[in-house]
Order: sequence, then structure tokens, then C-alpha cells
Amino acid sequence: MKSALFLFAFAPTIALSSPMTDDVITGHILPRYETLAGTAQTLASVAGQTCDVTDATLRGAYGEAFDAWIAVSHLRFGPSEADNRAFALAYWPDTRGVTPRSLTQLITAEDEAGRDPAIFPEVSIAARGYYALEFLMYDDAISTLGDDAISTLGDDAYRCDLLRTVTADIATTTMEINDDWADYAALMQTPSEGGPYRDDLDVTQELYKALTTGLEFTANTRLGRPLGTFDRPRPARAEARRSERTSRHIEIALATLRDLSQRLAVDHPNTHAVLDGDYARALERLTDLADPTLAGVADPMTRFRIEALAQLVTQIDTQTAGLLGPALGVSAGFNALDGD
Repeated sequence: MKSALFLFAFAPTIALSSPMTDDVITGHILPRYETLAGTAQTLASVAGQTCDVTDATLRGAYGEAFDAWIAVSHLRFGPSEADNRAFALAYWPDTRGVTPRSLTQLITAEDEAGRDPAIFPEVSIAARGYYALEFLMYDDAISTLGDDAISTLGDDAYRCDLLRTVTADIATTTMEINDDWADYAALMQTPSEGGPYRDDLDVTQELYKALTTGLEFTANTRLGRPLGTFDRPRPARAEARRSERTSRHIEIALATLRDLSQRLAVDHPNTHAVLDGDYARALERLTDLADPTLAGVADPMTRFRIEALAQLVTQIDTQTAGLLGPALGVSAGFNALDGD
């Protein structure tokens, strides 16, 4: 009996995650990654049928796939970080214009990697993913605009092949992330001394960090980059402005962060109510802007409304740190975007 008790005392400790953690994983994370993989597969399939990016079906598939990425873009841990997968899907902000240069080099050289999905991951990471695809579909100098093509860059057939290779690469990468999440979810739901999470508090810390990372990125990058300064607004730095998706991305980010916040605050109704009200006001202000690319940052008469939205998102981040973090017993700490 003593021997059995001794062995039990020194066995690895494995704890079960809390109901809140299970809810976040099964209700917030896993469905979004499943959608990410599914929309990417659809996009690749549609691209295999047409290279004419004025085609409504292709543009619709592009929009749904990009939406699905934005809905998981705050989850910068686990399978999305392995092998730089997140950056392979979303190399942005591109502060040095590496994406258009990389695509131009591939097209002008008719690099074989652009025709072969098996070796395409060897090219510059800036030429991969959703933002590279936006250049191929919407940029005047690079795009594959079918019968109404503006671009004279390279050969139409090669640019078609490259479009299909980029979408196939996106599909493969998102499928790998989704497949790996089955095992990674189990690690989060059964934290142990030998795993990536020692206990449920470690898991909560990870989830809270994802929330604050998403808020900071939305305020400082999605809104902050085009805002620039009053004297030097930067509308050309707006995210996905070529496809007029800038405000759309902010809307999706706020909606998905709101969902995560609600799930994390489920046991703290007062905090839940305060934060949910802030999210509702931010989304309402965004709708009232009616500015798909945030071009209004350059107009003194409308700029203040975009600044007010950015301040409100920052306020949500501050309220999250002041209310939700202490309620959960965690803090933000280092995140995967620090130092970018």
C-alpha cells in the first residue's frame, strides 16, 4: 500500500481544464479554424476553374477566405505559429514593400516555383498568403485582370498559374493548421507539468494574451497605420485597401474579439457587461463611418471620427487589462507580434 501511494504521489500531475476554457476551445477556436480551412479549399477550387479576378465567384471566394483568416488572426499560438504558418498566410504590415517586389520577380522571371505548389513554400514568405493574393487580384501593376487587364507585367498564363499556386498554398497551410489543432486542443484541455501548459491558469493566460494581442493590433496597426499623424496621414498604408476590405477587417476583428471576451468573462457578469457595451459602441461607430478603406484619415473633417474609433478600441484594451485580467488572475505579457 505504501509503495502504491508513493508512486501515485510522484506521478505527473494532469489537470482538466475549466468549463470556460473548454468553451473557448470548442466554441471559439476550433470552429473558426475549420472555417478557415474550408474557405481556403473553396478558394483554391474556384481559382482552378478561372483566373479572371473580375469573376464574381472568385471574388466571393477570396472575400470569404480572407474573412476567415481575420477571424483567427488573433490566435497567434500553437499550430498557426509552427513553421511560420501565420506569416505565410498573412505577411502584413509589409513596411518595405517586399510583397509586390517578390511577386514582380517571380512573374518577370517566370520562376518555376510559381507553377509548382510543392516548391512554392521555398519562395519569399512575402509572396505567399492572402495579402500577396490581393496584389495578384487587385493591384493595377500586378493583377491578373482577365479581359480588362491593366497590367502588362509578365505573361498572362504564368500569372494565372501563380494565382492558382498561391491559393493552393493557402489551402495546404490552413489545412495543416486545422489538422494540428485536434491534438493541440487536447494539450490545452489536459494541462500537465510535461506539456506546453502546466495548469489551467497557463491556458487562461494564453487565451487572454490572444485577446489583448488582437485589440492592440486592431488599434495600433489596422487603425494606427493609416491614421499616421494629423500632418501626415497615411491612407495608402490601410490594410487590404486595394480590395476595399480595410473596415471589413476591423469589423470582423472586433466581432471575433468580442466573442472571445464574452467567453472569457462568462463568470464575471459585471466585467462582461462593461466590455460588451464598449464593443457594441465601437462596432456602431465603425458602421457609421461608411468608409471601406479609411480614406477619411486624410480629410480633417472626418479624420476625428476615425481617431475616436481608434481611441475606443484602445479603451477596450485598457478596460480588458484593468477588469478582465485581474478577474482571471492573468496579465498579457509577451505576444507573438512583439518586435515585428
